[in-house]
Amino acid sequence: MSNASLVTVFVLTGLPGAPGLDTPLFAIFLVIYVLTVLGNLLILLVITLDSHLHTPMYYFLTNLSFIDMWFSTVTVPKMLLTLASPGGGAISFPSCVAQLYSFHFLGSTECFLYTVMSYDRYLAITYPLRYTSLMTGRACVLLAASTWLSGALHSAVQTTLTFRLPFCGPNRIQHYFCDAPPILKLACADTSTNEMVIFVNIGVVAVGCFFLIALSYVSIVGSVLRIRTSEGRRRAFQTCASHCIVVLCFFLPCVFIYLRPGSKDPVDGVVAVFYTVLTPLLNPVVYTLRNKEVKNALLKLKSRAGPVAQ
Repeated sequence: MSNASLVTVFVLTGLPGAPGLDTPLFAIFLVIYVLTVLGNLLILLVITLDSHLHTPMYYFLTNLSFIDMWFSTVTVPKMLLTLASPGGGAISFPSCVAQLYSFHFLGSTECFLYTVMSYDRYLAITYPLRYTSLMTGRACVLLAASTWLSGALHSAVQTTLTFRLPFCGPNRIQHYFCDAPPILKLACADTSTNEMVIFVNIGVVAVGCFFLIALSYVSIVGSVLRIRTSEGRRRAFQTCASHCIVVLCFFLPCVFIYLRPGSKDPVDGVVAVFYTVLTPLLNPVVYTLRNKEVKNALLKLKSRAGPVAQ
């Protein structure tokens, strides 16, 4: 980070749109945020309390729910402050650094985690008899730890590249949170190298993860089609459909925003809402409404709580 930086406070302009929409947008995003936190907390609680869900798939799902809860918390509360008051968009330089690091840390960790989850489904469907010996508790911990460590290192690169530049001019960030592309516009130096390195860095991670996920699902589809019973094929496809939905909702907006060198479109802020606000809510909805085991665990939890409440 450069000592020549003169900017001590940035101002987040928020979502592009008419000021008259601030109040309804505040209400909508507040409801979504509360539902996101409560939904992911409920998944964590259900999986922790139900021993039938102590399997590798649900172990990775607890990691995903934990990430989603904090991923939303990194951006949405500040966006709500920006919508609620004219001065709500002010953010100090250190807070902006922390927000950018946390955002990319959690986002890239989730990207790696989706890849691990697809690998887990690949082993479960392609090698059902060897699955428990391949995906042991130790293997699960190592895979999860590797996603968190990779995310931390990836984010450190993004944050260092962004804030090593001097900031001495305008301080208005055309976004609702501190992200690299809009911040680079404010630097008092040539940012072409930074933009290209960030493009390559995020491109390698996103494309690499997406390629591995697609490869896993090509193998999964081949294995599913070899299942003799239609009921078996239906259950296998249903298990993987949830994962595919959230993966697409996460990766497509990321590709649109980051894999365009020099992107400065205000529409990026609107597209970012999909993976910063909606995807963290979508995960608990998809995994509970489409998953019979989680629904059964929720019913058992409700029946336990019933007598206590009485």
